[in-house]
Amino acid sequence: MAKEDQAPAEVEAEGGGKKKMIMIIGAAVVVAIVLGVVAFMMLGKGDKKTAKEGDAAQVEGKAAEGGHGAAPAASAGGHGAPAAGGAAGGPAANIFPLEPFIVNIYDGQELRYLKVKIELDMVGPAVKAEIEGRLAPIRDAILVLLSAKTLQDVQDVQGKNNLKDEILGAINKHIPPGKIAKVYFTDFVVQ
Repeated sequence: MAKEDQAPAEVEAEGGGKKKMIMIIGAAVVVAIVLGVVAFMMLGKGDKKTAKEGDAAQVEGKAAEGGHGAAPAASAGGHGAPAAGGAAGGPAANIFPLEPFIVNIYDGQELRYLKVKIELDMVGPAVKAEIEGRLAPIRDAILVLLSAKTLQDVQDVQGKNNLKDEILGAINKHIPPGKIAKVYFTDFVVQ
């Protein structure tokens, strides 16, 4: 009789083990699905953010093309009207935006990230072709220059102004000097 009592207990233990295994596998599948959905949402938001930044840049670019008082003054023939033979785009036509730079910099204790957006003020619209033709060496020179900096080098206004001069010098090694009038930082973040 003792054997008969043990047999149902063993069968019950095996059935309980299978149920536990199914529950564990089910929980693992649910966790995997949740993680997949979260990852998809995070990646999807990154694309939307990039698209929104692009839309904002287009709006800013269109606003800059119009210039200060361009519409009313141009219709009235005032000082906002384009000069004969001049570029209708105005000063914004001479700005060349570079893709953002993200580099590691050292702050004395740990590595930090530096994100910089740079725009170049060209002396004329014809310089754009020269920049585009030498874009890879120009970006390389700027990346090397930025990654050699420390937090103390770029922390204050003087450091940022020195960095602009150094970037201009690095660019002038790849295109003839005098083609770029100024370097502008449109975004400068250390994290």
